[in-house]
Amino acid sequence: MPVRRIGILTGGGDVPGLNSVIKGVTYRAADLGYEVVGIRRGWEGLTHLNPADGKSLAEYTRLLTRENTRTIDRTGGTFLHTSRTNPLKMKSLPAHLQARYAGQKAPYNVSTEVESNLRNLDVDCLVAIGGDDTLSYAAHLHKQGVKVVAIPKTMDNDVRNTEYCIGFATAVTRAMDAINRQRSTVGSHERVGIFRVFGRDSGYTALFTAYVTSTRCAIPEYQFDLERMIGLLREDKAKNPSNYAMVVLSEGASWKGYQVQEYGEPDAFGHRKKLSVGEAFSAEVTARTGEDTLVSDLTYDLRSGEPDFVDKVVGYTFAGMAMDCIQEGRSGVMTAIVDGCYALAEIPDPALGPRVVDVEAMYNVQRYRPNYDRKVGLPLFLTRP
Repeated sequence: MPVRRIGILTGGGDVPGLNSVIKGVTYRAADLGYEVVGIRRGWEGLTHLNPADGKSLAEYTRLLTRENTRTIDRTGGTFLHTSRTNPLKMKSLPAHLQARYAGQKAPYNVSTEVESNLRNLDVDCLVAIGGDDTLSYAAHLHKQGVKVVAIPKTMDNDVRNTEYCIGFATAVTRAMDAINRQRSTVGSHERVGIFRVFGRDSGYTALFTAYVTSTRCAIPEYQFDLERMIGLLREDKAKNPSNYAMVVLSEGASWKGYQVQEYGEPDAFGHRKKLSVGEAFSAEVTARTGEDTLVSDLTYDLRSGEPDFVDKVVGYTFAGMAMDCIQEGRSGVMTAIVDGCYALAEIPDPALGPRVVDVEAMYNVQRYRPNYDRKVGLPLFLTRP
């Protein structure tokens, strides 16, 4: 039977470019005569939806048309909203499911409800847009026989099987702009500027930000030597006519003898929030050198606002590729970029974890900088999936 109704959702953190995907899917579907139902708040929409309740349907679903998606690509965020819900490990249940799971203990596996809600919504194929956490559940649904096409997005650019994820270029552009704006303040006060960016397990955002701002950086994939890093920054400061230095730190970066500090309860996928490594590193710099520092946490600013042209282009293209797959009856695949070209790949196996920086190829462990040489033959984003 031909596909007649497509479901689409966004999960995890928002990034610029998501609305381009949503609009692209909706417009192409309209041309093909398909309906598109937007599922609000990511996987929460399919775990909390009560199809017998009209109010619940209005809260968690929205029929998407050319008219109501016409202008959404002009802004950032996600038109469908998002959450970090994991249907395999629900900490609590919506009211209408509590009696059904009476006697069971949290966390609850409510995949049966997800599959039932997709059937009740007459969804023939689901387009799931997300990072490694969101797509790990998409991979689970595929194994259960649900037709799924995945689209990768994350500022960390750490989804396996692809060189690029929606949101990454805008995040680096935002970081570059913020750091270049703050140079005047760091220089005016002759300080060491310390900039923290996202990157729990992978250092792509910090590495590429350092690449385009000519700064040093620290990434989760390599524990740096504290004395050496501080020495290099003091050297930079002494050589700089304005007497300042700067470094970019991934949130998951650490040095020998320091363990990344976490706090709060784990989220649905087991991640806890991280204390600012920027503040911890600042304290070490001041204690060892007496130098004043300026610590700037850029994290959430990187995912805010309108996407740059790269994320719009990739967003629209990934949308078109997803619709090609649906037309061809393909499922269990993810849109991707491989060797610098658009491609289709398997939805990553969540057991493999996130994609990480190839330290030997991309990071100078002596200078704590990106490698700038020997790039001939490599794809645009300097590494392969």
